[in-house]
Amino acid sequence: MGGELMGEIPASYFKIEEFQFESGEKIQEAPVEYRTTGKPSFDDMGVIDNAVIYIHGWSGDCSSVRRIAALTEPGGALENFFVISISSLGSPGSASPSTTAMGADFPEYTILDMVNFQRQFLDEKFGIRKVRGVIGTSMGGFQALQWAAEYPDEMEFLIPLVTSWRVRGINYALFSYMNHLIEEDPEFRAGRRPERALALASMLMYLHGLSREYYQGLENAELESSMMDMGSEGALMDPYDVIWRNRAAMKHDLSGKLESIRARTLIFGVNQDRYFPPELDTIPMAQLIPKAELVLFDSECGHLGVNEIGKYNEIIVSFIGGD
Repeated sequence: MGGELMGEIPASYFKIEEFQFESGEKIQEAPVEYRTTGKPSFDDMGVIDNAVIYIHGWSGDCSSVRRIAALTEPGGALENFFVISISSLGSPGSASPSTTAMGADFPEYTILDMVNFQRQFLDEKFGIRKVRGVIGTSMGGFQALQWAAEYPDEMEFLIPLVTSWRVRGINYALFSYMNHLIEEDPEFRAGRRPERALALASMLMYLHGLSREYYQGLENAELESSMMDMGSEGALMDPYDVIWRNRAAMKHDLSGKLESIRARTLIFGVNQDRYFPPELDTIPMAQLIPKAELVLFDSECGHLGVNEIGKYNEIIVSFIGGD
């Protein structure tokens, strides 16, 4: 029920007057889509001092904060925090190739650009320059980790969920293959929406999001139906949103930077996660971040097991209470 209530919170909108990318390129009147839950508290200077930022994954937006609804409800670890969820730079709703109608003219961006977009929004809209914590899921975790490494004094705690400090191996290959499907499609080359390529790219992602056990438990007809549903949803995406987002992800690499993180860190990983297997990603990452704590759990939902984070509310309460 908490997730449903969260989904009913209407999105709000703001415009950043000017945003500059790492490349030096700039866009004007950059839209920001966001949602908030909880009530802000203020310090003696009138500045919000209980903000927690939630950052969604690759295909999400600010409404994805419903994934942690169990933490924001009464009795949840975040019930006394002002939780802000922003549709990331490059995602529909906020400044992106599709939302701005710039298409291929939209500047290519990096994970650091995505972080700076959020930081500038928080400063301009709320006057917030330091947050209590940042929680990031999957590609949102890329941003959370980059934020903590690049600006170590801007948060007190960090909770990366099903994510990694770098993109390589099968993850790199998946992002690259998706882009090949789209960019080499005749429709895309002719300047038209490559619906078939977008559908196939989405189907490809579906086949890695859950555990092998989950797929094995489906009848073939059910699997086929689910694949087609994902393809239909994917066909509605904007090709430049997908390509630009994938390029940003493919360049994600914080090797040599995690040692700079000073925020207290609690990492969650799923043993059946086929995107970020603990032995390749979360365990080594926990060893690289000073004093990081690690929680691994089992879920047949694999990468999407992040939706079960509410089961670990008491662990998160204890972790946050250690401030």
